[in-house]
Amino acid sequence: MLILVGAFIVFASMIGGFMLAGGNPFVLLHASEFVVILGIALGVLVIASPAHVLKEIVRKLKDACFGKATSKTEYFELLRMLYEIFMVGRRNGLIALEEHVMNPKDSAIFKRYPAFMANHTRVEFLLNGLRPVIDGKIKPDQLEALMTAELDAKAEEADHPVHVLSLVGDSLPGIGIVAAVLGIINTMASIADGPEVVGERVAAALTGTFLGVFCAYGFVNPITNRLKFNNASEQQYLRCILAAVAGFAKGLAPLTAVEVARRSLDSGVQPGAEELETKLKSLSTGAK
Repeated sequence: MLILVGAFIVFASMIGGFMLAGGNPFVLLHASEFVVILGIALGVLVIASPAHVLKEIVRKLKDACFGKATSKTEYFELLRMLYEIFMVGRRNGLIALEEHVMNPKDSAIFKRYPAFMANHTRVEFLLNGLRPVIDGKIKPDQLEALMTAELDAKAEEADHPVHVLSLVGDSLPGIGIVAAVLGIINTMASIADGPEVVGERVAAALTGTFLGVFCAYGFVNPITNRLKFNNASEQQYLRCILAAVAGFAKGLAPLTAVEVARRSLDSGVQPGAEELETKLKSLSTGAK
């Protein structure tokens, strides 16, 4: 939602400053310029993107505008869930985790964390990390490399929409020039119509340049940067899972593995060490 506030500030500042200088905002409303600039920008987006990337762009833009960043509470829930899973494996043997990993929807542990289960990417990453631990197909020291490879692949895939939107943002000033040149061509064809008509068409042509630059630096580039932050936030969540699972696979105690994961988080979302340890120990006590 904060992104909408920022967009309003950008638009209101532009219109407000223009009006304070004595400008009439209706002078900026030239439908032909909007059609050229927005149409070409949309065409660039379609040309540059496979179908699945276009869908991902729409989803990420929706999340950027209306979604919420991962909170400290969500990380606390994640660490608590990981601790419960590790405790089951520690007390009853790794084979006891099989029923939870193979059928997560029916798992007594996972059912307590519906917010986590609602995110398919996070669930899949955790399960892919736990399966080799249970099967014993790879050595514990090799698990971290395996999960890191998967994390890198997901990070690269998540950046595809960012690259495409960056291309559109970089192209918009040039597209504005194209619109302005088209406007000047129309202007040169109507010189005989008098200075009033010529002035109006020159203004329309200059509006094209303005719109291209304004849309690029006022909206598209800032939104692209927001998507980068959102991607980094999601990667941090997955990296937290990686740190915990890899630590547990190497033989760390459940509490220690969770602490390693906690320390991998940014300070803004990192649960307090003492608070987390107290809650986890009470959880362990209550489970006995």
